Amino acid sequence: MSLQATRALRELARCFSEFGNGCGQRKYDLLSALEKQTLPRAADVLRLHESLCFLRAFPDDAKLLAQVEHMLLMFAERADVRRHEDELANTGIAGTPIYFRFFAASAHWLAQRWGAYLTIDWDEFERRDQLELWLAPMTLYCETQGLDAYAFDVREWIDRLKGPAESDAEFLLQRFARMPMSRRTGEVLLEDLDVPLALQPGPDTPARTREKYASAATVYQTHPLSRHRPTIKEIAESRIQTRKVSPREGRKVVELARAAMATRSRDLDAFAYGSHHDVLMIDCESGLQIACIGVVPERRLLLETLYGYMVLKNGVPVGYGAITGLFNSAEVAYTIFDTFRSAEAAMMLGWVLTVAKRLFDADTILIDSYQIGKDNEDALRSGAWWFYQKLGFRPRDRNALRVMRSEQKRMRTNPTHRSTVKTLAQLAEHDLFLNLGDARDDVLGLLPLADVGLQLSNFLARQFGADREHAARVCSRDARKLLGVRNYSRFSAGERLAWNWWAPLVVILPNIKRWPRADMRALVNVIRAKGGRGELDYLRRFNDHRRLRSSLRQLAERGR
Repeated sequence: MSLQATRALRELARCFSEFGNGCGQRKYDLLSALEKQTLPRAADVLRLHESLCFLRAFPDDAKLLAQVEHMLLMFAERADVRRHEDELANTGIAGTPIYFRFFAASAHWLAQRWGAYLTIDWDEFERRDQLELWLAPMTLYCETQGLDAYAFDVREWIDRLKGPAESDAEFLLQRFARMPMSRRTGEVLLEDLDVPLALQPGPDTPARTREKYASAATVYQTHPLSRHRPTIKEIAESRIQTRKVSPREGRKVVELARAAMATRSRDLDAFAYGSHHDVLMIDCESGLQIACIGVVPERRLLLETLYGYMVLKNGVPVGYGAITGLFNSAEVAYTIFDTFRSAEAAMMLGWVLTVAKRLFDADTILIDSYQIGKDNEDALRSGAWWFYQKLGFRPRDRNALRVMRSEQKRMRTNPTHRSTVKTLAQLAEHDLFLNLGDARDDVLGLLPLADVGLQLSNFLARQFGADREHAARVCSRDARKLLGVRNYSRFSAGERLAWNWWAPLVVILPNIKRWPRADMRALVNVIRAKGGRGELDYLRRFNDHRRLRSSLRQLAERGR
């Protein structure tokens, strides 16, 4: 029986990404044969699961999709999953555990929804001594009588302090959330403890097996997968249809994105702090969608605009990333999940770049050096640098250009030539840029925006020293006076937060006192938009404000 199952699985592995000419019926027959079979190895179970996930995203027809959905629904009940549960840990398969040192926001989210299944992985916990120091602040003062007298270890104390229906992780995370300090301070302290967590499988805990955006329509794959690589012209000229989803639907999208990270032992701030009020859906072709998720006002960047995004194929998350925009330029991070690496990755990236062009109004797009291999072994060995180069991205560094041209010459002479890891590492030292218009220097990746922060710190240190709270009050008052703001009390909570962030910057902007009143009023609207529900409005207002852009550039270059 196992031999028959292994043969069927091998055949499925050969044909699952082939389409047309009766392939759908062949896949259906193989899946039907595998449904009741027990696979001998954990690797076989994983291979079957990945084939099912792939076919859910790229189904040949309704009959095959129904079989795939049925097998995924019952996957956790398979005998081979239960048998190999420990070996399949961290695969994200339903019925298997996930072990990860989640960042604080994600840990709190898991505890709020699946606290009974979330535990501390004590065997991997290296900072127990530091946690012991927090036992007294986590408890009531009356409990110190026992804490001071008994030398239980920290695990024993947590077991004694938690409620009978609480897990140890649930208790710890709730106590850190409720202690008298700001949320951000609590998250910093919790992440410093680096608590290893274990999410045990439950009936609805995050699992890749269950990942799907239910509202997506289904488009069947009736022809071979596209190997098309979009051109610069296509990216520059393509149009997109964008729609903002309701807060209720936005919450579902944010939850799906967070779960997609948790099941892959990953974390992304743009999802962890995603705002269900700021979710945009871009409908592409052939069942492809890109869901862009804005960040809640209190977690936004000071200057840049950040959106996380999920790439969905027939509702199935197949990739994710982030787009950061400012100065009519955008930095794009792009990742296709392993299961879907062989399926239209270049075409999907083309749509992401089109979103960066249209939604973020970017004529220059940047790929950070990490994405192409700097301090990233996986990207280095996958040849990510050449993947982006073939789409039209180029380094600005002269030495990198020289190495690129030398490698291209070798490839023309010898078509089998491949760049060595050492050469790829040399190339990956520098960011890549895609110019959809004229090349310019006032773009992300080239503008020293970090130096704006240094200029602010220098100003605050000189004028206020340690009393930064007084600095915030004075700068807020002075900025209101300077820009003629009289109705500050009418600002929303997010707008007031953004104002307080920007006030010191307003005070030190070069030549601002000589700005026309119209530009000052426009700056007030820029700042308020930074704290609004949708941050793209801020980005558009910023990009249109020429004096603000010029002043910020001067400030950054003055620091440099």
